[in-house]
Order: sequence, then structure tokens, then C-alpha cells
Amino acid sequence: MSILSIDFGERRIGLAVSDPFETMALPLPPLERTNRVEDARRIAQTARDRGIRELVMGLPLTLQGERGPAAQKTEAFAELLRAALPEGEIHFVDERMTTAQASKVLIAADLSRKRRKQVIDGMAAALILDTYLARRKRP
Repeated sequence: MSILSIDFGERRIGLAVSDPFETMALPLPPLERTNRVEDARRIAQTARDRGIRELVMGLPLTLQGERGPAAQKTEAFAELLRAALPEGEIHFVDERMTTAQASKVLIAADLSRKRRKQVIDGMAAALILDTYLARRKRP
């Protein structure tokens, strides 16, 4: 069964999905933000369309590892997502520095600034999912 990863941003929502064997994360096209209820509905529909019941959300903790305003917004959005997808199970992963890490990977791949902007959210979601998958495999 695949897992859906979510990088909840201010303008876009990055998405990534695992392969059926849960060994790798594949970025999906990002969703442009509309409003929180509609965003949750669209993500829930994406999960249903793919038969996914397990979701991973990046939790943007502060550099000190605390829950700041961004983490609180993410957790509030997770509650809307739970209402839109009651059959889903949502996990959180510390996402500190994932967007910066994704940016470095994309710059190293020599992508143009325009192309990086198009794919960075999905790449960040894929890094969040990779972290989650690696953590699950540890004995």
C-alpha cells in the first residue's frame, strides 16, 4: 500500500507518494492553495483516488525543536484533513530544513530557477516521506 506525503506551504502544497513496496518516494505535482477546507478536500480525494489511507505531514518545528506558529497551522490543517478523510491515518515528521535540502539538490541538478519553483514542493514532500520510510524500517 502506498503512503501520501504532504508539505503544507503558504502558497502551494507539495505532495509525494511512495511506491507500493514503500521503498521510495515519488514527487507529485503541487497543489496551488485555495482555502484550507478545499485544500483538505482535494488532498483527501487524491488519497482516495490512489487507495491511500496512510498520510505523512511535515511538521515545521522551530530550529530549537519547538512547535511555533507554522507547526500550529499545520496541525490545524491536519484536523481538517482528518475530517475530510476519516479513514486516513496521519503521521507527522520533523521537516526542518527539507525545503533548503530540496533546493540544494535541485541546484546541483542544474535546474533553472523557474523549474526549481515548479518542483521544489514535491521534492520537499518526497524528502519528508523518505525520512518517514527510513524511520519505519529501523528495527
